[in-house]
Amino acid sequence: MQVTPAKFKVLTFDVVGTLIDFEAGLTGGLMAIAEESGVDLDGEAALALYGECRRDPAAEKFPDDLARCYQVIAARFGLPTGDEYGARMVEAVAASPAFPDSVSALKRLGGHFRLVAMTNARRWAFERFSTALADPFWKVFTTDDTGTEKPDPAFFEHVFADLAGHGIAKADILHVAQSQYHDIGISRQLGMTNCWIERRHGRAGYGGTIAPESFTEPDFHFTSLAALADAVEA
Repeated sequence: MQVTPAKFKVLTFDVVGTLIDFEAGLTGGLMAIAEESGVDLDGEAALALYGECRRDPAAEKFPDDLARCYQVIAARFGLPTGDEYGARMVEAVAASPAFPDSVSALKRLGGHFRLVAMTNARRWAFERFSTALADPFWKVFTTDDTGTEKPDPAFFEHVFADLAGHGIAKADILHVAQSQYHDIGISRQLGMTNCWIERRHGRAGYGGTIAPESFTEPDFHFTSLAALADAVEA
């Protein structure tokens, strides 16, 4: 499948889960605590519970909410509770690595498009993620900037309004994301062209990402960011 550079001016990116492997940070932090505590932890089950926890109306902004979610996960799986463990999990997720192909693929894509970050992460955490990604972005929109979180249409409208000031229309944008719930479904509803990066290809379920009520067929579908860069350069 080919993505023609001439058709788009901007690629907007979900960051956490698409470019940053937050599941690795989350499970790594949990497994370290489990090993210290002598608990045999099912990482996939813990990820699924985290996804459920993020649906709670009491949820705070990411990754600060890991302090709360950890207590839920700990109670379910017999891990130690306490504020110090919640703080460890916030740090573990904030230190999540980039996917192995993210930096190189973003560099390649940046030769064809302006790159824009659209993330539900707090600004403080995004700055760490951006460093891990070699700071590739022309513009950045965090939940602190927009005052809301995806999939709220207001997040996207904030971005549209800003980019319109630079002569960029909705039709000029390709939205790239792994989350069906936060990005692919709502971007379709708002009339955007989208690209689903299926990071969990070959694994069942939605992992630590909130599961969508229904699946949205994307305009473009790849299982890695490198494959998107290959399609652009084909």
